[in-house]
Amino acid sequence: MNNAEISWMGYERKNGKKGIRNRVLVIYTVKCAEHVARKIVEEVNHPDVELLGFDGCTDNQYAVNLLISLIRHPNVGAVITIGLGCEYVQPEWLEEIAVKEGKPASWMRIQDVGGTVPSIKKGVSWIHEALKELEHTRRIRMTLRDLVIGAECGGSDYTSGLAGNVVVGRLFDRLVKAGGTAIFEEIVEAVGLDWLLISRAASEKAKKEIQYTYDKALEYCKSVRQYSVSPGNFAGGLSTIEEKSMGAVIKSGSSPIQGVIKVSSPPSEHGLWLLDSTPDPYWMQFGITNPNDSEGLMDLISCGAHIVLLVTGRGNVVGSAVSPCVKITGNRETFQRMSGDMDFDASPVLYGECTQDEQTDRLLDYVVKVADGIPSKGEELGHREYFIPYKYQEKTVAFRKCEMTEM
Repeated sequence: MNNAEISWMGYERKNGKKGIRNRVLVIYTVKCAEHVARKIVEEVNHPDVELLGFDGCTDNQYAVNLLISLIRHPNVGAVITIGLGCEYVQPEWLEEIAVKEGKPASWMRIQDVGGTVPSIKKGVSWIHEALKELEHTRRIRMTLRDLVIGAECGGSDYTSGLAGNVVVGRLFDRLVKAGGTAIFEEIVEAVGLDWLLISRAASEKAKKEIQYTYDKALEYCKSVRQYSVSPGNFAGGLSTIEEKSMGAVIKSGSSPIQGVIKVSSPPSEHGLWLLDSTPDPYWMQFGITNPNDSEGLMDLISCGAHIVLLVTGRGNVVGSAVSPCVKITGNRETFQRMSGDMDFDASPVLYGECTQDEQTDRLLDYVVKVADGIPSKGEELGHREYFIPYKYQEKTVAFRKCEMTEM
C-alpha cells in the first residue's frame, strides 16, 4: 500500500486536533494528593484512565508547562485535577485549561472535600460520568500526515546503532515524506556529531539553533562531569560516548531538520525536529537532562507525540502515560528473553533475513496498528509510567549563556 493511502480512525477534539487514544487523566498537583489520585484510578480500573502528576509544593514553570501540554494533548479526552489545597499549583488553574480546550473537566481540593474517602468517592463518580460522555467522541479519519511520532533510546547496546535506531530513522524518513511529523531528542548523545546535524539544517535559523543547542549540551556534560554513557552501555558492547552517539543520531534518519523545539512546545509545522531537554544554564543550571527514560518519553509526548518509540538493545519494560510506547530492540537475545515486553524485533536485518526496506515496512505496519487502537505491549501490561521533575528551561532557544560576575 502506498503510504499516502494508509489511514485509520482517530478521535476528533473540539479544538480541531486529532488523537489516537481517548484518555481520562487523573492529575495530582502535589505529592500529598498522589495517594487519593492513585486510589481513584485503581477503583475505576479502566484502561483509558491514567494517573500522572507533579510532586512539588513550590512553583516550577517547567513542570506546570508540561502538565498543561499533557492536558492539551490530542490523546486526552477528559481531565480531573486533584490538589491537597495549600500547594502553589492549584487544581482549578489546570482544570480551566482543559475547559478552554473543550474537554470534560473537574477539580477538587482534598481539604475542602473532607479527606481521603470522600475525595476518592467524588473522583470515581465523576470519572464514570466522563467515560460515558467520551463514548460519544466523534471519530475522524487520520493519515500519516496527521501523525506525530517521537523517538529516544535507552539501555543501548551495540545493536542499537546497527539495527534498532536504523529502522526508526528509516521510518522517520517515510513519515516526513508522507507529510507527518517526527521528533528526536538526546542531544547529549550527539557528541562529536554537531557537524552532521548542522549539515542537515533546513534553514540558517535551524543551523544556529542546532549549534547553540549542541554547545549548551556539551557544556552541560562538562559541568556535571558526566556524559550519557553508562555501565549497561559498556556491558552491551559500547566503548565510548562517541561510539554511542553515532548509533543514537541514526534514529533521526536523513530528512532535513526543521529546527529545535523545547519541552512542552509542539512543532510549528510538519517535518523532522530536534527536541532539546537540557536545562538552560543561566539560572543555577537547574535540573537534569533525562534522568530516566520516563522523563524522555514524557518530554516527547509534551510536544504532541501520538506514539513514542523507545529503542533498547539491553531491554526495557517502561511504558508511558497519554501516548503508547513502542519498544524496539535490535538484539535477538533480548527480544526472545523479554518477548512479553518488546514490541518489535529489529534483529532480522543483522542476520540477512530481510532488507532494510522490508524491516521498515514491518515497523510501519505495527505503528499504524497501534495508531488504530491495538494496544502496545506496555499498554497491555499496564505500564503507564510518567516523570515530571523540577527543571529550568526557556520556551524557545535562548542564545545566551551564564556569565560570572565579580562580587
